[in-house]
Amino acid sequence: MAEVTTDTPTLVESPPPPISGKGPIVSTEYWTMLEDGRVQCEMCPRFCKLKEGARGLCFVRARQDDAIVLTTYGRSSGFCIDPIEKKPLNHFLPGTSVLSFGTAGCNLACNFCQNHDISKSREMDSMQAEARPEAIARAAQRMGCASVAFTYNDPIIFHEYARDIADACRAVGVRTVAVTAGYVTDQARAAFFEKIDAANVDLKAFTERFYRDVTKSQLAPVLETLKYLKHETDVWFEITNLMIPGENDSEREIDEMTGWVVENLGPDVPMHFSAFHPDYRMLDKPRTPFDTLAMARRVALSNGVRHAYIGNAHDLGRQSSYCHCCGARTIGRNWYELSDWALSDSGACTTCGTVTAGVFDGPRGDWGRKRLPVDISLFG
Repeated sequence: MAEVTTDTPTLVESPPPPISGKGPIVSTEYWTMLEDGRVQCEMCPRFCKLKEGARGLCFVRARQDDAIVLTTYGRSSGFCIDPIEKKPLNHFLPGTSVLSFGTAGCNLACNFCQNHDISKSREMDSMQAEARPEAIARAAQRMGCASVAFTYNDPIIFHEYARDIADACRAVGVRTVAVTAGYVTDQARAAFFEKIDAANVDLKAFTERFYRDVTKSQLAPVLETLKYLKHETDVWFEITNLMIPGENDSEREIDEMTGWVVENLGPDVPMHFSAFHPDYRMLDKPRTPFDTLAMARRVALSNGVRHAYIGNAHDLGRQSSYCHCCGARTIGRNWYELSDWALSDSGACTTCGTVTAGVFDGPRGDWGRKRLPVDISLFG
């Protein structure tokens, strides 16, 4: 097998298949030819160094003819319309629908991956749907979706495809959302996020130990991505932390994490603390107790986070939004279903007039909790 080496810890599950002719193969920008003849991919901080014919750990970026190519352009694991709150994004066009899709592969190797059938796929046959960017934009527009989400696996690895979809969406008035771990290099970060309207960044923990041992990556680049989004872009973003018992759920870690968020990103970035369920290679861990989620939200609020939520649990009180000035409930929310609504079309509290940070563009949507699979072939 052609050699693959990386500068960060790597978990290679099986030898990657040779580059095939299934689907378009497109050139990429972020790579360097090394003196030893290998090509270094510079899309993410893994910096995979490839000999001819080898794939990176992400599976979809590979070396071909002395360059790095994307092997899965135009191919997806399937399309579905979701509520935007499922991403989760609570302050971005609440109540609207989003056309969601992913591809195959991932540049992290999380032991607890809850989309492992997609993100850990090493088979092109898992890519069932083929769609050009214009077809995806057209489908979103005709189905009444306010946005398209790159999700299920990390869109950083299919940057070129995501970029072209974002351009096609903007041409028809549809916005784009990236659900990402934020594990991207300084070189590629700006080019990726300049096409994105909103993001949910998965801050998996707040220790290098967790990132090294559990995800086979690093924390520091993720923190750099968060600071970049806040201080260098207009991208609306929210943060998710999946709380795993015994791994990243201590009160001390949540205190340090939320303190860092307020100090470096400000108080208005919403944070979602979500419940873990056993999956993939972490079947020995129990589900996250509700009290742990409640603790995390309480610590976040005490540290100055204005909008802290729990996820993967039914709790109207802790999933709803509140005005940080007068305390009035502005959006009632239970799972993905909206109830109370006390915001103006621009996001101002109807009780005291304080504006809630986020993207509020007109009245609330009414999509609710529905999930609707989409046959993308019907849209060309």
